[in-house]
Amino acid sequence: MTGFISKLENAARWLPAGMSSEERSLVHKLDLLILPYACLSFFVKYLDISALTNAYVSGMKEDLDLYGNRLNYINAAYEVGYVIFQIPSNLVLIKYPAQYYLPAAEIFWGMFTLGTGFVKNYEQLVVMRFFVGLSATSCYVGLVHVVNSWYKKRELGRRNALFWIANPLGQMVAGYLQAAAYTNLNNHRGLQGWRWLFIICTVITIPVAILGFFIFPDMPDRTKSRYLSEEEKALARKRLVDEGFKPSTGLKKDLFKRVLVSWRFYAFVLTLVIFCQMTYAEATPFILWLDSQPEKYPIALVNNLSTMTNGAAAAGALIMSFYSDIRGSRLEPIILSGVLCIFANLVLSIWNIPDGLKFFAFISVGWSYGTIPVLITWTAEGLANDLELRAVSFATYNTVAEICGLVIPLVAWPVSKAPKFRGGFIWATCISFLYLFTVSLTIFKLRRSRKNKASTELQNGIDSGEVDSEVGTSTIGVETTVATTKDANA
Repeated sequence: MTGFISKLENAARWLPAGMSSEERSLVHKLDLLILPYACLSFFVKYLDISALTNAYVSGMKEDLDLYGNRLNYINAAYEVGYVIFQIPSNLVLIKYPAQYYLPAAEIFWGMFTLGTGFVKNYEQLVVMRFFVGLSATSCYVGLVHVVNSWYKKRELGRRNALFWIANPLGQMVAGYLQAAAYTNLNNHRGLQGWRWLFIICTVITIPVAILGFFIFPDMPDRTKSRYLSEEEKALARKRLVDEGFKPSTGLKKDLFKRVLVSWRFYAFVLTLVIFCQMTYAEATPFILWLDSQPEKYPIALVNNLSTMTNGAAAAGALIMSFYSDIRGSRLEPIILSGVLCIFANLVLSIWNIPDGLKFFAFISVGWSYGTIPVLITWTAEGLANDLELRAVSFATYNTVAEICGLVIPLVAWPVSKAPKFRGGFIWATCISFLYLFTVSLTIFKLRRSRKNKASTELQNGIDSGEVDSEVGTSTIGVETTVATTKDANA
């Protein structure tokens, strides 16, 4: 069995070549301690969140009188709860143990998800979704910060992809669960099928939170994990220092100033926020288009077909992240996502096209959405010298993206304009062009920063043995020399 796993690992290139047996053993342990909880936690978060949209098209709309733009306002309540604690949440993680804070928050959002299944009217639903958002604040930004704090650059892309695909998988499973609940549990014990979906989600969520209390290792600089020896903890910290990741310095008074004066903070945050806007069509617009044709797509089929974009996103995340790790460059997937979104959103803005082309366009946006792990890895590498700045950057990006997700759909994607959303698709097309511009500008700035650093070190007679992130991972030894020479001639 061990031999089979080893062969599978080598075939998938899960670990970079040339690692010592001690380092391989450590990374295997880290994978087992970090990824199961991170992936499951992120999975159940999106399972719980996506349940609302699936419930909406499975009887909730009629039962609670959710007509007009009420779905927009319900989502807005969730977003308000979600955004107000984003940055404070990651600052809490800098100071307090993640293995207690993150699972505790998960238990709270699980209980509010359960409450959603028993609401009696629109007003109660708005309140429940607000508290689901508030308690789920820590999940994504907190887990992203922790996952990106343990691994070397050549290991990050794959781990970020495996972690992130829990998002579309959660949305896919929500669709399948709702289809099953609607078919098999509707009116069972006097509860509609959509109410059973929220009960099932809660039953899945709570055990995952309990798992986190027992296995999650916290941050490298302060971990007290019983599953890691002192030698392994020291090796974990040394790996990161050798790779150019500076250890955490804790909360200091100058953090706010470091954020304000850092061009990288603005560049990476803006790029990630724009990315979220250009891929908006992969979710709600797609499912509302399917729901608008009941003669073609009955409710159970809508719930199943709506998972197509999620599947494309998961496949795209894995393929592009593995490729970028092995290739040693983040550039190709990042650019490709922008090009695909320009094509897809432009085609959908025309609208009067065959259904087959619409499916292809929506799936193309879904595939592009799968680029987010590559962008997260690129950001983590670009901010490797300041973990506190990176924590604030991830939280800020998610906060701004959620605010945009709260405000912009009310204008560009109002449910009353479904399924055509002409204004929304035109907006997404324009923002896709802006995305490619911000990516190009960031690449230019990173290359210039890299050259300036190399020039300074050459003048001072310093050879650091590592290279700042450009659009890919840094390498050492011979590959560093090749990369430096290539960039110097770029």
